[in-house]
Amino acid sequence: MAEPSHSHDHDHPTIPPKPEDGWKSEGVRVIPSDSLDHNTAQTPGMDRAAAINFARVGAQKLWAGTVHIHANAKTGAHHHGHLESVIYVLKGHARMRWGERLEFTAEAGPGDFIYVPPYVPHQEINASPHEKLECVLMRSDSEAIAVNLPDVTPVEAPEEVKWIDPTHPT
Repeated sequence: MAEPSHSHDHDHPTIPPKPEDGWKSEGVRVIPSDSLDHNTAQTPGMDRAAAINFARVGAQKLWAGTVHIHANAKTGAHHHGHLESVIYVLKGHARMRWGERLEFTAEAGPGDFIYVPPYVPHQEINASPHEKLECVLMRSDSEAIAVNLPDVTPVEAPEEVKWIDPTHPT
């Protein structure tokens, strides 16, 4: 009996045709940390800087950069439209609030990842009174969408939600 045939890109990778001017200008790009672009969508209380996007490197399907939030600072409420976002905490202590009135909260520290689904109203908070919160930020498109929500007021006592998933229920 013959085994079923399965085709996966990783089984038999193909190399796209070489660009006219070669791989030198169309290949890997390194973006030095001192050349990030701060001319990107901003939200009060944080500094975003783009490293990878369409304008800088021709990225078609992602945006990546950094975000810094000063000690004890809170961003304004916002969402990122149709984009999915991933935040990786490098240094500091993040508190995230989300929901129609930012009624839910969870915390993350160095080495933790935070996933923010499309259109979810949220607020980033630096939970440390002394240390800057430093993160790497990635988005699912090369657009820099930040829709600020000035009419959203946080609830007085947010509900804590632990960072769990079906694979790790505790």
